[in-house]
Amino acid sequence: MEQSFLAWLRGRTRELPSVAVGIGDDAAVIDVPAGRQLIATTDTIIDGIDFVAGQHLLRDVGFKSIAVNLSDIAAMGATPHSALVTLSLPSQDATKIAAGVYEGILDCSRAFGLAIAGGDISVYDGPLSISVTLLGSVASGQAWLRSGALEGDAVVLTGPVGGSLLGRHLRPLPRIELVAKLRELTTVHAAIDISDGLSLDLDRLCASSGVGAELTLSSIPIHADAFTRSQEAGGRTALEHALGDGEDFELILAIGEDDFNHLQGAHPELGLHRIGTFVGRTGIWSRTAKDMKRLSPSGFVHGERRGRKPTSEADETP
Repeated sequence: MEQSFLAWLRGRTRELPSVAVGIGDDAAVIDVPAGRQLIATTDTIIDGIDFVAGQHLLRDVGFKSIAVNLSDIAAMGATPHSALVTLSLPSQDATKIAAGVYEGILDCSRAFGLAIAGGDISVYDGPLSISVTLLGSVASGQAWLRSGALEGDAVVLTGPVGGSLLGRHLRPLPRIELVAKLRELTTVHAAIDISDGLSLDLDRLCASSGVGAELTLSSIPIHADAFTRSQEAGGRTALEHALGDGEDFELILAIGEDDFNHLQGAHPELGLHRIGTFVGRTGIWSRTAKDMKRLSPSGFVHGERRGRKPTSEADETP
């Protein structure tokens, strides 16, 4: 299977950007421009955990495998360059499955100008698994990290969240283009992408930066899918879905208050949402007109099967 499939793949990737040496050799050769640092990320999606092969289109699964890695590149403030793709294929219909998955991989790669530099293919008696290593670059010393948020910075969200498991989780829109614009317009102190849940990923950014966050929950942009999930499933509000569903692949950014106010006034078309403020007191807090309560972060915990724990609020005040 491998040689014939690689011949097919080389033909299909001719329309994509290329690396110095790509598919067909023992390893890829990739040039790194002077004055830039290499950014590398990797992620694996597995049938039964991140998708269900019998329910989801293979093309969508392939698209997701690239898009989730592009979201990590966006969170670093970087520009994507090339990908290494490893397919672990179930023995039955392996070639058909590989071709279906690669249609989605090529869709996403074309959309974001990404080269397929190589990878690996294996066939075994197990579920479909796709591992992607994605490479990008950023000007030296300019990567966005989780550790740079400052007290007083605005907590900024790049788009609506919640309810992604109705289907958006398979075709997420990595915020690569928005990041390029922000690079030109403002300074971002810290960033993280929302893969596991708004509240959980925000808590991770806060922990890395040694700060906390006060949120105005009414300012959180809730996706229509969160309301649909709340109505269909019951038991959880749309806000709880927004705080804990995850797989939104929007970005949480820390931007200085004055910088954000200027940016919002001059460029409302960017669609940014301020949902709170980073503070010196650790933890995530919900501020209302009457009081403040501590939020318990919720979302997907790696090592467990995909699912979301309900968001809860502890009866704790600062």
